[in-house]
Amino acid sequence: MTFPDKKFNSAAEFTTSYFAKMSEAAASVSGEKMQQASDILAEAYSEGRMVYFCGNGGSAAIANHMVCDHCKLVQTDTTLTPRIVSLSSTAEILTAIGNDVSYDDVFRYQIQSLGKPGDVLITISSSGDSENIVRAAGWAKENGLKVICLTGFSGGRSAGIGDVNLHVTADNYGIIEDIHSSLLHIMAQYIRQAEMSEELIQERKF
Repeated sequence: MTFPDKKFNSAAEFTTSYFAKMSEAAASVSGEKMQQASDILAEAYSEGRMVYFCGNGGSAAIANHMVCDHCKLVQTDTTLTPRIVSLSSTAEILTAIGNDVSYDDVFRYQIQSLGKPGDVLITISSSGDSENIVRAAGWAKENGLKVICLTGFSGGRSAGIGDVNLHVTADNYGIIEDIHSSLLHIMAQYIRQAEMSEELIQERKF
């Protein structure tokens, strides 16, 4: 059974149920894997490595959003200078590759052109099975990049490719995307505060 599995006659009831499912989904994420992913990102940021995000649809919006938080936010009050690119924001090259090559290659083609060993690719896919995500993650893994995959539902093929798979146990796209966004916010804020003093943390808004 998926959520929703019945008709709701009140927004209040739907809201309560939605947030209950969100809480269950959030609790399903491995804290150990969050630490592993955070460590990969912190190392990349401290060493000046590139970090690439990609996703389709709502996940593309999350990828674009995280360029802000993982660049501007992490850099504020720290000595880190994150270098972030969203492969989902490049409309001109996305459409050129999609039109002239294949939409399945829109992210692989870009990471193949830009990525270097030691860089990091973060894929965001609720199904974990979008072909363009799988191809990009596979190429990155084979060519010395660290790969962090965010997945939901059954995890799909990308769940087995990444160095770290941050899996959300849920069966509703909105809930999975909400948690994916939260996980990336958590990592950005965790990495930032780790570089700050106790006193400064208390002075700032996150």
